[in-house]
Amino acid sequence: MPRFFVRREQISDGNVTILGDDAHHISRSLRMASGEKITVCDMQKTEYDCILEEFLPDRVVARITEEKQCDTEPPYRAYLYQALPKGEKLDSVIQKSVESGVYSITTFNSERCIAKEKSNEENKLRRRNKIALEAAKQSGRGHVPKVNPTVSFSEMLKVASECDICLFCYEGDGTRPLKEVLREKKTELESLDREISISLVIGSEGGFSLAEVERAREAGLIPVGLGKRILRTETAPGFALGCLVYEFEL
Repeated sequence: MPRFFVRREQISDGNVTILGDDAHHISRSLRMASGEKITVCDMQKTEYDCILEEFLPDRVVARITEEKQCDTEPPYRAYLYQALPKGEKLDSVIQKSVESGVYSITTFNSERCIAKEKSNEENKLRRRNKIALEAAKQSGRGHVPKVNPTVSFSEMLKVASECDICLFCYEGDGTRPLKEVLREKKTELESLDREISISLVIGSEGGFSLAEVERAREAGLIPVGLGKRILRTETAPGFALGCLVYEFEL
């Protein structure tokens, strides 16, 4: 069933009003008709089974037949902090991370970043969030992960260190196995009556410098290894998020 996201204010009196590109997609691209069914999500983990009823030039109106909590969201909030990769690698990172359950994505600059955020960041950010939206639709998410503006390494450390579990993925010496850290922290936090937050920091093509690793340790992040093989920067986020899914959901 086609899936669409709307804001809460578009839901009223048992109806959903779909606007903009989504309305055009329903009526023109999909060529749907009255009586056909769609799923609508309010981006706050509630989804609605709906029947299309009214097609207007600037909107489509659907009647809600069932309301339910979305069961496709992880029982935690995973915040990905991705060192800015070069080329179009970030597109893949966003898409696969959304499919793997990430809550939000923030890019940052590090010493060994080959790419640097320069001009047209607003346009780039708009495009990146569109990729996240499409991935959320495709994978049946109940939440559309936000892609945030690029920050500095220092800013990244500050916000990443505020999570319940702070993971700094690193292929060098002095790391702990990811499985070991997750199971230890899971036991420590099991009494919390709320979603736990997990920060996941991934390096660029050149990895992290020793100075950056030390700064991460000082900020309270835990250097963890992702196995015996070195992963590409565009592979590591989906792999690590998949490990979270295995540990907390499967």
